[in-house]
Amino acid sequence: MIKYMLPAAAVLVCSTSAAFALEAKVTKDTTSAPEKVWASVGDFCGIADWHPAVEKCVASTADGVEVRTLSLKGGGTIEEELISRSDDDMSYSYKILTSPLPVASYESTISVVPERDGTSIVWAGTFDAKGASDEDAVKTISGIYQAGVDGIAAATKN
Repeated sequence: MIKYMLPAAAVLVCSTSAAFALEAKVTKDTTSAPEKVWASVGDFCGIADWHPAVEKCVASTADGVEVRTLSLKGGGTIEEELISRSDDDMSYSYKILTSPLPVASYESTISVVPERDGTSIVWAGTFDAKGASDEDAVKTISGIYQAGVDGIAAATKN
């Protein structure tokens, strides 16, 4: 009996360790009112107004699902699908459909969180590395998030 349990346990350990996704999360505090920040962030295709890497955003609908196609400065496109959105919670979640980024199985949420003296902008996501090390994938996505939250703060500055 033990002879059969050890290989099964080894398979279970190996298969579950590969299932853990990588994570990136960036938070930026600003003195701007949450409603003002959400007015900028909440537009799913408004990312071109505040993210320095995005040249243009084109919104479309596929099978009743909202999709955005981002044209990047310097070339390349990213296609993303809106998964969920809450104006009450001031957040939305999306996933990447196609991208030149070194990630797969990417899902992310961007949130505007009211604070006593303003707002926290939180951008967090999970993904697997694709064609890059885990460290490089996390560094790339964290850099994208940091540039984005900095752009939001600048665009909504009082």
